[in-house]
Amino acid sequence: MAILRETGWAKINLALHIRARRADGYHEIETLFAFVDAGDAITAEVADADRLTLDGEFAEGLSDGADNLVLRVLALMRARHGADRVPPLDVRLTKTLPVAAGIGGGSADAAALARLVRRHFLPEIGDAPLARLVAPLGADIAACVASATCLGTGVGEQLSAAPELALNGTPVLLVNPRQPVATGPVFAAWDGVDRGPLFTGADLRAQLFASRNDLQRPAIAQCPAIVDVLTELGAFRPWLARMSGSGATCFALFDAPAERDAAAARLAASHPHWWQLAGALR
Repeated sequence: MAILRETGWAKINLALHIRARRADGYHEIETLFAFVDAGDAITAEVADADRLTLDGEFAEGLSDGADNLVLRVLALMRARHGADRVPPLDVRLTKTLPVAAGIGGGSADAAALARLVRRHFLPEIGDAPLARLVAPLGADIAACVASATCLGTGVGEQLSAAPELALNGTPVLLVNPRQPVATGPVFAAWDGVDRGPLFTGADLRAQLFASRNDLQRPAIAQCPAIVDVLTELGAFRPWLARMSGSGATCFALFDAPAERDAAAARLAASHPHWWQLAGALR
């Protein structure tokens, strides 16, 4: 069989409202997921045993063992559908997305491997059943299966379409100060104040302007450089700039690719140590 390929598309949270802290330690949220047309690369070949090789700029320090989400998804799908249908795979994951960055790197990679296995070995499985299967491995993984703009509720695993958010092709710039931010402590530092639901209305921009990321303040307390990134992005006058997830990656949405590219070039010159990704929303 030829080499199998898939992409772990970068995830962003256009908005992230925390509504309550649950007794089990998780949080009830409302979030608007969107995905960028670039991300980590996965290749795989049928082999005699499961193996994972990591390379790329952000591979250092990541586990290549059975605890890696990519191999956990593979084992889960084999346990559910049988070793006769899901063969051992030799997987290579090229990490181009920073880790602990609020853009779903690990979840995106796990979902990418699930799509790869589904496409080549389990083609009868739709997105919704696949999302339900992998959701127990992480709150964002379900959304990453389809990697399409949607509304997430519950802990983020309850998904519904958001057809009014016609954002496909929107130019986007992602910027990270190369400082990892641990998700758990940021959620734990949320002040417990429910600031209200996501605004829903016919005007897309009004809807997004009225929304927020409730983790931005506690993430900034852990990583003050987020303020610098948001300030720099705001100076380019995108129509929306916000932190994604639990940080520290921030994004800016532009009206035209030329505006995004000009911002990317100026940031590369003024902050060459910052990571950035220029793309479009899927």
